[in-house]
Amino acid sequence: MELFTSTERAREYRRTLLAFMDDSVYPAEPVYAEQMAAAGDPHHHPQILEDLKAEAEQRGLWNLFHPHPEWGPGLSNLEYAPLAEIMGRSPALAPEACNCSAPDTGNMEVFTLFGTEEHKQRWLEPLLAGTIRSAFAMTEPGVASSDATNVEMRMERDGDEYVLNGRKWFASNAMHANCKVLIVMGKTDPDAPKHRQQSMMVVPIDAPGVTVVRNLPVFGYVDREGHAEIEFTDVRVPVTDVLKGEGEGFAISQARLGPGRIHHAMRAIGMAERALELMCARADSRTTFGRKVSERANIRDWIAEARIDIEQARLLTLKTAWMMDTVGNKEARTEIAAIKIAAPVMALRIVDRAIQVYGAAGVTEDFPLASMYAHLRTLRIADGPDEVHKLTIARAELGKARAAAEAAGS
Repeated sequence: MELFTSTERAREYRRTLLAFMDDSVYPAEPVYAEQMAAAGDPHHHPQILEDLKAEAEQRGLWNLFHPHPEWGPGLSNLEYAPLAEIMGRSPALAPEACNCSAPDTGNMEVFTLFGTEEHKQRWLEPLLAGTIRSAFAMTEPGVASSDATNVEMRMERDGDEYVLNGRKWFASNAMHANCKVLIVMGKTDPDAPKHRQQSMMVVPIDAPGVTVVRNLPVFGYVDREGHAEIEFTDVRVPVTDVLKGEGEGFAISQARLGPGRIHHAMRAIGMAERALELMCARADSRTTFGRKVSERANIRDWIAEARIDIEQARLLTLKTAWMMDTVGNKEARTEIAAIKIAAPVMALRIVDRAIQVYGAAGVTEDFPLASMYAHLRTLRIADGPDEVHKLTIARAELGKARAAAEAAGS
């Protein structure tokens, strides 16, 4: 089947990336931990990351996510998906080392598709060069942001500017030492049709009136890139910094999230693969009551079920990537919703069982499992909670059933 074919170019990138992981990324993990601890700042940008970025770029492993040949290698979703999985095996290092971190990937695509030439020169090119980072400010503390039409931030026109007032939170990456720019979603016309009320604008993080209130820990973890709560008070944004046009915010958000969900799903699968490897190694190295843990029937069940679950999730994700490449994001919306649910849930189950095999060690920072668990559990909410995606799938299935019933009755 065409779905399972891989180009020679994609295979070569995979070989190169696997070698980079073995040669550089995995050995860098303890160095990263040491440099972060020595800094005493949870948002410190350690030198090891810059070293890895330089090496990744030298190996040609740079901006792999970008589908536009002008700005990246121009890989298809199907070609990139296995690379995202590999990077997911070391989520704190590999994506940023290859300049493939969220939310920058989505923001760079937004700048590519909807930005002006000035936006591309001022923001896109430094993002592609890895010299700055960015954040996406949509979620708000006062409303259910799983429905993007709920956003309350006001963006009111005043001559050649808009005036922004409101509060955002979980602006991931906004605490990063190199974060310089925000893409902000707010309401420009509350009287317009429901999906035409919102707009997106480009706002420098140091613009007057922008206040980073605090970082939000996630399950007690203070992520290096952070998840910021940000207050916007009479922030003035030139009309030229409206992306695509007034009322296009919801459309941009939908265009932005399709590829991002593929990336998240594949990185989740990468975490699951590493957790399975760790589980097997631990089960083989520990003995209880005179037998290796790996000889226990329930542990063997967990290992077998993990392999089955990973393969199922990977096949669904690759099918989705193939559909996005061949028929477009709109036709693949059911599959995109499905992988966003399936991959994190699957990976969570495997990580949870790996933690159980590790015992007390599994919940410490001596191993990556506890951090993976926190990240994956959060992913069930990020980019839309599971329930929103189930709603999308159910709506599509009911639509098909009703259409079939009407056709049968005519």
